[in-house]
Amino acid sequence: MDSNVRARFTLGKQSSLQPERQGSTAVAEELDDSIAIDPGIKLMYLSNDGDSDGIRELLDSGADVNFRDIDGRTSLHVAACQGRPEIVEILLERGAEVDVQDRWGSTPLADAIYYKNQEVIKLLEKHGARLPMAPMLVQNALEVPEYEINPNELDFSQSVNITKGTFCIASWRGIEVAVKTLGEEVFTDEDKVKAFRDELALLQKIRHPNVVQFLGAVTQSSPMMIVMEYLPQGDLHAYLKRKGSLKLATVVKFALDIARGMNYLHEHKPEAIIHRDLEPSNILRDDSMHLKVADFGVSKLLKLSNRVKEDRPVAVACHDTSWRYVAPEVYKDEEYDTKVDVFSFALILQEMIEGNPPFPTKPENEVPKAYIAGERPPFMAPTKRYADGVKELIEECWEEKPHKRPTFRQIIRRLEDINNELMHTRSLKVNHFCNCFGNLTALFKRERTNPGSRSFSKSK
Repeated sequence: MDSNVRARFTLGKQSSLQPERQGSTAVAEELDDSIAIDPGIKLMYLSNDGDSDGIRELLDSGADVNFRDIDGRTSLHVAACQGRPEIVEILLERGAEVDVQDRWGSTPLADAIYYKNQEVIKLLEKHGARLPMAPMLVQNALEVPEYEINPNELDFSQSVNITKGTFCIASWRGIEVAVKTLGEEVFTDEDKVKAFRDELALLQKIRHPNVVQFLGAVTQSSPMMIVMEYLPQGDLHAYLKRKGSLKLATVVKFALDIARGMNYLHEHKPEAIIHRDLEPSNILRDDSMHLKVADFGVSKLLKLSNRVKEDRPVAVACHDTSWRYVAPEVYKDEEYDTKVDVFSFALILQEMIEGNPPFPTKPENEVPKAYIAGERPPFMAPTKRYADGVKELIEECWEEKPHKRPTFRQIIRRLEDINNELMHTRSLKVNHFCNCFGNLTALFKRERTNPGSRSFSKSK
């Protein structure tokens, strides 16, 4: 073999982006010992076999650590595919290019991710490896999703972090938007990428005035991003922290906004959308003082599948959210359905009246244990603050048995009745005031025309 001719390395696993992939057990043709093998190709064979001593000896003799075969692949690609962290370490120490691309655009990191070689992934990332492209990149322009946003249209020059640090503000086509940049953990898990793709397809169909609007996403380049509408008034958590307990009329108004948004998500067809992380910090206020449910799908779906049909619960685990608002069945890793959101809603409803989060003096990890033991946050506010059936609604929503909790459609009807009663009471008070004011006005009018007629005139 002419040492100046680039040969194709055919042993072992192939590039993760190679079209019409060969089997992962492709075997090289039997080598003829009488033919001199290019040191670079030999280095690739040794990397495939995991021969660390042979690799060091070959590199010491002057072999090029960055030798590329006819397909542009290097020994680092091979070691990454085969899952050989000790070989990857040696090659990197000897100057191997960490983000070198083969003819299909695949890097050692992309290959390690494809073959789920976690140790190699961590090692490459430690040495600065980055994916050159998003894992959702399509080959055909016709396959680019409708929600795709050109990252060049996003202006981060005036960017600032939003509450919780999850999103930052950017400008897109003349408007302010909230942008979430996805972490690299999304790239390294095929299940998460698939869940992300499915959720984005769902998000683009969601339209409701009480749900934060999804505007688009960046999926065809790295980093991938989620773009949502930006609500500058902040979240309910910050509002309650500033205002404390709210008037009952405001509480009912806010509760109706939340319930309408959640009912829309729960009645989504063909699958319900379970929030599972409904809490004040995930409820945002718009400029008209209406509330919108946020963070209801993407971040959860990256971790697990939580979109289930109303009549078919699914067993999942939850260990990455605020336990103060989570239903006991979730904490116990039991099967659950949409009623977990109803439980959380009850706690938020009570918090708006009390002005304090559930069990404010208990440590975070002790709260779910209290729920499991049947404890619920005490009603400390004056009884009139829970008038017209509000207290009874809260108690029904945090029932121990999920099937006894009402649906959000039923909650909306109850809240509308409460709201109507409050408006009726307010109307009576206004009428009473108007009547009293009218009588007083008439009295003074009579006095101006006939001063001696006043019953409270000065005696002579």
